[in-house]
Amino acid sequence: MIESLSKNPTWKGRRGPVVLVIMDGVGYGAYKEGDAVTAALMPHFRSLESSCPATRMKAHGKAVGLPSDDDMGNSEVGHNAIGCGRVYAQGAKLVSGSIASGAIFRGETWKKLVANVKAKSGKLHFIGLFSDGNVHSHVDHLKAMISRAAEEGVTKVRVHVLLDGRDVGEQSALEYVDPFEAFLAGINAKGFDYRIASGGGRMYITMDRYGADWGMVKRGWDCHIMGKGARFPSARSAIEAYRKEKPNVIDQDLHEFVIEEGGTPVGTIDDGDSVVYFNFRGDRALEITAAFERDDFDKFDRERRPKVEYAGMMEYDGDMHVPAAYLVEPPSIERTMGEYLAASGVRMLAISETQKYGHVTYFFNGNRTGKFDEKLEDYVEVPSDRVPFEERPWMQCAVITDRLLEAIRNGKYSFIRTNFPNGDMVGHTGVYAAVVCSMEGLDLQIGRLATAVKDSGGVMILTADHGNSDDMYEHDKKTGAVSLKPDGTPRAKTSHSLNPVPCVIYDPEYGREYEATLVGGLGISSLAATCMQLLGYIPPADYDASALRMK
Repeated sequence: MIESLSKNPTWKGRRGPVVLVIMDGVGYGAYKEGDAVTAALMPHFRSLESSCPATRMKAHGKAVGLPSDDDMGNSEVGHNAIGCGRVYAQGAKLVSGSIASGAIFRGETWKKLVANVKAKSGKLHFIGLFSDGNVHSHVDHLKAMISRAAEEGVTKVRVHVLLDGRDVGEQSALEYVDPFEAFLAGINAKGFDYRIASGGGRMYITMDRYGADWGMVKRGWDCHIMGKGARFPSARSAIEAYRKEKPNVIDQDLHEFVIEEGGTPVGTIDDGDSVVYFNFRGDRALEITAAFERDDFDKFDRERRPKVEYAGMMEYDGDMHVPAAYLVEPPSIERTMGEYLAASGVRMLAISETQKYGHVTYFFNGNRTGKFDEKLEDYVEVPSDRVPFEERPWMQCAVITDRLLEAIRNGKYSFIRTNFPNGDMVGHTGVYAAVVCSMEGLDLQIGRLATAVKDSGGVMILTADHGNSDDMYEHDKKTGAVSLKPDGTPRAKTSHSLNPVPCVIYDPEYGREYEATLVGGLGISSLAATCMQLLGYIPPADYDASALRMK
């Protein structure tokens, strides 16, 4: 149990709630071309931005615990940082450090995986997102483990590649596949049998999250474990065939493929094998992990469940201890804002739609499932549409706002947090017009919220967890020019950006209790202390500095 926060003797907060609005994937673009946030008609946001205390916050790289400032922020680490008020070393950094020190290979989990396949003449399998996007995984981590497996005498390795096109270039799969095949060929020249066995796009197979579409996981299971799917002699031939069929298909949407030799799949997952799911981020790892681990699994017919040693790269759920075995310890995040506010008797509401529900709950609470106090906290999940996001770019932002307006007006809650997924989920589609539409739909909801906040005497903070919709075209890194496709149209960018994000404080009853100009140069981890101050509390001494300067 942590102690309650101390009240600020000179500031009791406003009569209405503090409403934290996380506009997922909305940043300040570095280029005019491809900046869907700037291009969109957003009169409500622009008015608040120009008339209220506002600043820009860092939401990538070291500011959110990633290895370097060349690393894009993401929703997981962004919500961790916002929710815990400090910067923790995050997945990519932890895994890279563990590999560099050799700790990952000295651990009992790695030893058990290797011993199992050597004792049973089994195969060591690796499943995960196949790119260097560094949001869910990194191909360098995969290569390091494969190299170590060879050093330890593992004779057969099979890799099941989930193609990206989301955190990296939209049609960049062969830029990873070809060098990787050469890497494997170098190992095989020494007498090993290391192969790519299956694959498909990350948004079509395996990597579902929050129970949005278990059909994705079934397709992955059938492909990786059972060897079901369109068959090809190589990953390259599969990718080329799918692109010939649909030239503009993004890697993330490619259908499943199985590599065969002599009419037989080269790498089904069978009894006596070991499996590593090498994503370090947890949200898109939990469902496939459940399919491997749970005896009472009922989401689809597994047909057969091989007896394997299974491990994740990290522990994906610290409360439920999933998976049972993992290679690298996750950050131990404690004393989050939610825990402090619960200890202080603050009534709270967290709400988003399915696609980001876990971010304002699980990730916001430091990778913790459940509530700190059932009597003080309410969580609301609005079901997401199961259609391509570019077809309904407004997503559920109006429905989320309906619920928010009710909560603001009934006076039940002192702190409300929400996530509007539009800028991120639609941004990942690469469809520029749809992203502009998503921003305009979001702006309508900001206007509705502003009215309710004013009427209630509350405060609204507009911010984001990282950029995305602000950078929708690929640009030449040296000249800044838009990269073009052979047909002369801009090459879409589907990944997150390195751009700063907004921090706008709308306080209609402002009476000069703090400086009207917010502090600049801070990271989004400073939002926790900012929220605490606006609620009338003194933030913990070790929290990152608030953007506010109270009198």
